[in-house]
Amino acid sequence: MGIRILGTGSFVPDRVVENEEFTRYVDTSDEWIVKHSGISRRRIHDGANFEMAVAAAGRALESAGLSPLDIDLILCTTVTSDYASPSLACIVQGRIGAENALALDINAACAGFVFGLDMARLYLHDGMRRVLLISSEKLSQITNYADRSTCVLFGDGAGAVVLEKSDRPFAAAFGADGTGAHTLFARFPENEVPFVRTRSTASCDGFPEAKPGTLYMDGQKVYKFAVTAMPKAVREACAKYGIEPAALDWLIPHQANIRIIQTANSALKFPMEKTICNIAERANSSSACIPIALDEAVRDGRIRRGQTLCAVGFGAGLVYGGAVFEY
Repeated sequence: MGIRILGTGSFVPDRVVENEEFTRYVDTSDEWIVKHSGISRRRIHDGANFEMAVAAAGRALESAGLSPLDIDLILCTTVTSDYASPSLACIVQGRIGAENALALDINAACAGFVFGLDMARLYLHDGMRRVLLISSEKLSQITNYADRSTCVLFGDGAGAVVLEKSDRPFAAAFGADGTGAHTLFARFPENEVPFVRTRSTASCDGFPEAKPGTLYMDGQKVYKFAVTAMPKAVREACAKYGIEPAALDWLIPHQANIRIIQTANSALKFPMEKTICNIAERANSSSACIPIALDEAVRDGRIRRGQTLCAVGFGAGLVYGGAVFEY
């Protein structure tokens, strides 16, 4: 029991931030950033996250030739919602007029889109007709721009797909390692409570001190996890699908770091020329990376109907996931 992608869409902000602009704020250079990450520029949004989600959703619906009223469920993946409550999905539902749709958010960090594909598949095969899956991230709102090792990595953007059920095969593999939760996190800012003197969240066991509201990452430990988890997810998903990774037409990885992608591909013996990679222009936009790359590759003709794709990601949690399906 699989899925069929009826339409894709994405949104990237107009504001382009080149590597050189970071030299005003931290000790870095364009050469250093490119060498260590593969990133040349990123997009930064000066509005709300839901604006990007709405724009990507509209383009996916247009691509599918459908109206918001044709959608039964909206799933949004994000770690940077504008509000703790309500969900980003509910805001999008109201903004686009999808009054027939249920709406909920998924937090699986940078692997969120892959988790969303599998969750959408389950709902579709339980009777729903069409699901709108949106991944929208405004990482600029939680980036610590005083941390030279991380601030250059992130950008903003949104991607979306419209899905219906299919009898074509689908296979996915997921995993989590909560013992690594302290290696990549962003803590909520703390509220002053008159009934307690200290807040336990300020010193959670195993979590380093970090500025509330901004992202902390132990780059070496996350890298070590990623280069193992990504090929593992691809192999397991392909095995369930009944193919070897070499049989894939395209691999669409999370765009975290070009070195991670290259190392994972080397472990898989998978060619970079069959890998959708836009990290140089888009940077790391968390769960939005994969659907943005998917939409761009569909629109420029690289990805065509009947091809077999594998989307694979990893992120805070620590979590990972891979999904193999036919476009």
